[in-house]
Amino acid sequence: MKLHLNTRTDQNIFTAHGAGYVTVSGQCFEHSIVVTPEQVFSDWQPQNFDALNESHFVYLLAMKPEIVLLGTGAQQRFPHPRLYQQLTAAGIGVESMDTPAACRTYNILMGEDRKVVAAILL
Repeated sequence: MKLHLNTRTDQNIFTAHGAGYVTVSGQCFEHSIVVTPEQVFSDWQPQNFDALNESHFVYLLAMKPEIVLLGTGAQQRFPHPRLYQQLTAAGIGVESMDTPAACRTYNILMGEDRKVVAAILL
Protein backbone atom coordinates (compact mmCIF):
# COMPACT_ATOMS: atom_id res chain seq x y z
CA MET A 1 0.00 0.00 0.00
CA LYS A 2 1.39 3.40 -0.96
CA LEU A 3 1.04 5.83 1.93
CA HIS A 4 1.69 9.34 0.62
CA LEU A 5 4.19 11.60 -1.08
CA ASN A 6 7.12 12.75 1.01
CA THR A 7 7.44 16.51 0.61
CA ARG A 8 10.14 16.76 3.32
CA THR A 9 13.07 15.16 1.56
CA ASP A 10 15.42 15.90 4.48
CA GLN A 11 13.65 13.39 6.77
CA ASN A 12 12.84 9.71 6.46
CA ILE A 13 9.22 8.77 5.96
CA PHE A 14 7.50 5.49 5.18
CA THR A 15 6.24 5.73 1.62
CA ALA A 16 4.87 2.19 1.20
CA HIS A 17 4.47 -1.15 2.92
CA GLY A 18 3.28 -4.61 2.02
CA ALA A 19 3.74 -8.28 2.79
CA GLY A 20 7.41 -8.67 3.67
CA TYR A 21 8.63 -5.15 2.86
CA VAL A 22 8.54 -1.47 3.77
CA THR A 23 9.71 1.46 1.70
CA VAL A 24 11.40 4.40 3.42
CA SER A 25 11.80 7.55 1.34
CA GLY A 26 11.70 5.44 -1.82
CA GLN A 27 14.15 2.74 -0.66
CA CYS A 28 12.72 -0.77 -0.23
CA PHE A 29 13.70 -2.97 2.74
CA GLU A 30 12.85 -6.65 3.12
CA HIS A 31 14.43 -7.18 6.56
CA SER A 32 14.06 -5.69 10.02
CA ILE A 33 15.10 -2.04 10.29
CA VAL A 34 15.08 0.92 12.66
CA VAL A 35 14.00 4.26 11.26
CA THR A 36 14.53 7.73 12.69
CA PRO A 37 13.77 10.97 10.89
CA GLU A 38 17.51 11.31 10.15
CA GLN A 39 18.68 7.76 9.50
CA VAL A 40 17.74 4.18 8.60
CA PHE A 41 19.59 1.47 10.51
CA SER A 42 19.61 -1.84 8.69
CA ASP A 43 21.86 -3.59 11.22
CA TRP A 44 19.10 -4.18 13.77
CA GLN A 45 19.33 -7.93 14.34
CA PRO A 46 15.98 -9.52 15.21
CA GLN A 47 14.47 -11.27 12.21
CA ASN A 48 11.08 -11.86 13.81
CA PHE A 49 9.11 -11.18 16.96
CA ASP A 50 10.16 -14.37 18.73
CA ALA A 51 13.85 -13.44 18.33
CA LEU A 52 13.49 -10.18 20.32
CA ASN A 53 15.63 -9.85 23.42
CA GLU A 54 16.75 -7.06 25.77
CA SER A 55 19.77 -6.14 23.64
CA HIS A 56 17.49 -5.20 20.73
CA PHE A 57 15.79 -2.61 22.91
CA VAL A 58 19.06 -1.37 24.44
CA TYR A 59 20.13 -0.67 20.84
CA LEU A 60 17.20 1.79 20.62
CA LEU A 61 18.01 3.44 23.96
CA ALA A 62 21.16 5.01 22.51
CA MET A 63 19.00 6.99 20.03
CA LYS A 64 17.32 8.84 22.93
CA PRO A 65 13.80 8.92 21.44
CA GLU A 66 10.63 10.16 23.10
CA ILE A 67 8.80 7.11 21.85
CA VAL A 68 9.60 3.79 20.19
CA LEU A 69 7.06 2.28 17.82
CA LEU A 70 7.56 -1.47 17.53
CA GLY A 71 6.12 -2.84 14.30
CA THR A 72 5.54 -6.51 15.08
CA GLY A 73 4.77 -7.77 11.57
CA ALA A 74 1.36 -8.64 10.15
CA GLN A 75 -0.21 -9.00 13.61
CA GLN A 76 -0.01 -6.87 16.72
CA ARG A 77 1.99 -8.64 19.41
CA PHE A 78 3.30 -7.45 22.76
CA PRO A 79 6.82 -8.17 24.00
CA HIS A 80 7.31 -8.91 27.68
CA PRO A 81 7.89 -5.62 29.58
CA ARG A 82 11.22 -6.89 30.95
CA LEU A 83 12.62 -6.73 27.39
CA TYR A 84 12.18 -2.95 27.19
CA GLN A 85 12.53 -2.15 30.91
CA GLN A 86 15.55 0.11 30.31
CA LEU A 87 13.56 2.23 27.85
CA THR A 88 10.70 2.58 30.33
CA ALA A 89 13.11 3.48 33.14
CA ALA A 90 14.54 6.23 30.92
CA GLY A 91 11.06 7.70 30.40
CA ILE A 92 10.81 6.48 26.80
CA GLY A 93 7.40 5.23 25.70
CA VAL A 94 7.15 1.91 23.85
CA GLU A 95 4.12 1.15 21.71
CA SER A 96 3.61 -2.19 19.97
CA MET A 97 1.44 -2.41 16.87
CA ASP A 98 1.33 -4.25 13.59
CA THR A 99 3.89 -3.02 11.09
CA PRO A 100 1.45 -1.10 8.83
CA ALA A 101 0.11 0.80 11.86
CA ALA A 102 3.66 1.51 13.08
CA CYS A 103 4.54 2.98 9.66
CA ARG A 104 1.47 5.24 9.63
CA THR A 105 1.95 6.34 13.25
CA TYR A 106 5.63 7.06 12.69
CA ASN A 107 4.76 9.33 9.74
CA ILE A 108 2.29 11.29 11.84
CA LEU A 109 4.64 11.71 14.80
CA MET A 110 7.61 12.53 12.59
CA GLY A 111 5.49 15.19 10.87
CA GLU A 112 4.87 16.71 14.31
CA ASP A 113 8.66 16.92 14.84
CA ARG A 114 8.57 14.32 17.63
CA LYS A 115 11.68 12.27 18.48
CA VAL A 116 10.24 9.02 17.24
CA VAL A 117 11.97 5.75 16.39
CA ALA A 118 10.26 2.99 14.43
CA ALA A 119 11.65 -0.51 15.01
CA ILE A 120 10.15 -2.58 12.22
CA LEU A 121 10.05 -6.38 12.13
CA LEU A 122 9.41 -7.94 8.73
